[in-house]
Amino acid sequence: MKKKSILTLILIFSSLFSKELELGSMLPMGDHRLLDIGGKYLSLNEARDENGLLVIFSCNTCPWVIRWEDRYVTLTEQYAPKGVGVIAVNSNESNFNSVDNLEEMRKHAKENSYNFPYVQDFGSRLAREFGATRTPHIFLFNDENTLVYRGAIDDNARDARKVEEPYLANAIEAMLSGKPIAVASTKALGCGIKFK
Repeated sequence: MKKKSILTLILIFSSLFSKELELGSMLPMGDHRLLDIGGKYLSLNEARDENGLLVIFSCNTCPWVIRWEDRYVTLTEQYAPKGVGVIAVNSNESNFNSVDNLEEMRKHAKENSYNFPYVQDFGSRLAREFGATRTPHIFLFNDENTLVYRGAIDDNARDARKVEEPYLANAIEAMLSGKPIAVASTKALGCGIKFK
């Protein structure tokens, strides 16, 4: 029993202190299959498009997600036609039997007009590999599968009309035009991912 408790503590601490993926890193676990709300399995490589991939660690109930998720939809409308794939990943495994179960995810996606795949990350394997700790936590990869931006969507979760720094949109625009990204890393703000 004592060994099991120690192992549990080690796993908890390792999940809390997993290192955030470094800028310039290659897309990890690209072929790892994730269960989509439509009941099919999808990998990051299948979600990516010719000009890159936006990975959003998200969930159903975090107040930060609820404030920002309309921007997920707007960004997808704006950049999917320009060849940037988008996928939202729910890694809240400790909530998969309640508020973040597949049926609740399906309802949430419909109510909020999600126009991108929304998947479950069993074992929070993807979140651990990315070093994602928050919802939302953003990771943008270019056409060569290289991480070019990570962090927050913008500087104002409360009101999209009052955003002064649209970090993610600026990063995507720079990426698509082949220019350097002025702000390539910001602090992810949100609720902690509910690791099991």
